[in-house]
Amino acid sequence: MLVRLLYASRAVDTSTDAIEAILSQSRQHNPTCGITGILCYGGGIFLQAIEGGRMPVSELFGHIQKDPRHKDVALLHYEEITERRFGGWTMGQVNLSKLNHSILLKYSEKPELDPYSVSGKVSLALLEELMATAAIIGRA
Repeated sequence: MLVRLLYASRAVDTSTDAIEAILSQSRQHNPTCGITGILCYGGGIFLQAIEGGRMPVSELFGHIQKDPRHKDVALLHYEEITERRFGGWTMGQVNLSKLNHSILLKYSEKPELDPYSVSGKVSLALLEELMATAAIIGRA
């Protein structure tokens, strides 16, 4: 059974090296578990959708909750799915530095990434629009 989980967290270390290390680890680990997804990072906040089998996704989320590189981990949305939306990515990354801020403003009060202030469905819609507008880098 396939599931999709959406969560937000705050980075403990916001350096480029720390963020790249998280992405690199995801890209190495996720394919072996059948996990795909997309990661959006900006302003010290991660917004990530992960898809795969129920147990691998649950185990990964449990690991993220205990990971000292993340804090304020919040489950935003969880659903059983019939197909993947982010199947082309082991972990795609949204490049917020090149993003048109009107897309962020479309989904929130301010033109900044803040999944803590909107619903999980709104955050998922934002990720889908970012994917549709090719604002995603690192298709690995």
